[in-house]
This record gives sequence, structure tokens and C-alpha cells, in this order.
Amino acid sequence: MPAALLDVDGTLVDTNYHHTIAWYRAFREHGLALPIWRIHRAIGMGGDQLVPALVPRIDSQLHGAVEETRSERYKELLDEVQALEGAHELLEDLNGRGVTVVLASSSPQDELDHYLDLLDARELADAWTTKDDVDATKPEPDLVHAALDKAGTRDGVMVGDTRWDVEAARKAGVETVCVMTGGWSREELLEAGAAEVYESIAELRQNLEKAPLSLS
Repeated sequence: MPAALLDVDGTLVDTNYHHTIAWYRAFREHGLALPIWRIHRAIGMGGDQLVPALVPRIDSQLHGAVEETRSERYKELLDEVQALEGAHELLEDLNGRGVTVVLASSSPQDELDHYLDLLDARELADAWTTKDDVDATKPEPDLVHAALDKAGTRDGVMVGDTRWDVEAARKAGVETVCVMTGGWSREELLEAGAAEVYESIAELRQNLEKAPLSLS
């Protein structure tokens, strides 16, 4: 039975648009007016990947300042974040089936602590990762490798919501099941290489016995 490597932002907690707004405000405060839609398409990457993807050749000092401001702006929005419907129940489903569950996140520890509380996940997840566990964020595979290490296996399935999850998992030799809760379409996620795409966590829960999950 493969371990379940669950992305958190956009997959279990409804954060993608909050992150988009936080980045938008941070860029603007540093004189960089970027279209919100472009920022949203990069959500799922960490700042080390997102900033140069959106602003090529940005100097390191400005890059660091934007990331610091983004963190401050996101903290202002954090209380608005909610767990996605069915997320806690998904963790219960997996836990009850004896599946090893790792929450695969590159968020700072304080943000992840907030998500763990929202999800009531501390007793349901076997382990979780934070930004301290990776050198490079998605679409690089570091996070997936770290989650597999926490699971104690090389056999896992990623559950995510963006093409960046799919790309990172593929580089680590892991298949991905996606939900559309991050704002990416079914067609886009399938084109990126997702094995299956579900509209919601509720639909995913109904298909836990279907490959590549095969969590029966």
C-alpha cells in the first residue's frame, strides 16, 4: 500500500487565493505591479521559484525583501483561511485504512501549525514537512523526497492541486492524484501528467480504492 503524500495549501486548506493576494500586495509595495492572474498561476511554487519565474533577473536583495513582505501580508490574511470541506474526513479515511499519511508542505512552521489546527490533523497524520526540510521548492522534487523519507518508503502517491505538485512528484518517480480546489482545470492537470483529477475532496474520498491510490 503506497503512502499518501498530501499537499496542504490548496489541497487541504483553501489558501491559494490568499497567497495570490499576499504576493500581489508584496510585489506592489516594492514597485512591481503584476497581474493577479499571473501570480495565481505560480502559486504552489515557493518563493525561491515563484519570484524569479514572475520577475526574471530580479536581484537577490529585492527578492528577499519581496518574500519578507509577502510573509507579513499573508499573516494578515491567515485568520480568513479555512480547511476545505472533507479534508479532515479524508485524513480519517486514510488513517482508518492504515495508510501512512505525510502532509507535504514547504510552509514555515508557524503557518503549518495553523493548518494542523484547522484540520485537527495532529493525531491523524504520521508526519509532516516544512520549509526547513527542503532546499528548493516545487516544481523541484525536494519536498516529495522529504515526504517519502518521513514515510519511510519510496512507494507513495502525491495528492495535490497544481501542475507544480505533478511536476515535483514526477521528478521523484511518484504519481499524482489532483483535486481542482487550487483553481486549475481538469484538462490542465491531466495535461501536466496527473493520473486522476477530481473536482473536490468529496469526490476523491469516493475513489480511494481506484488506482493509483488503491487504498483498499
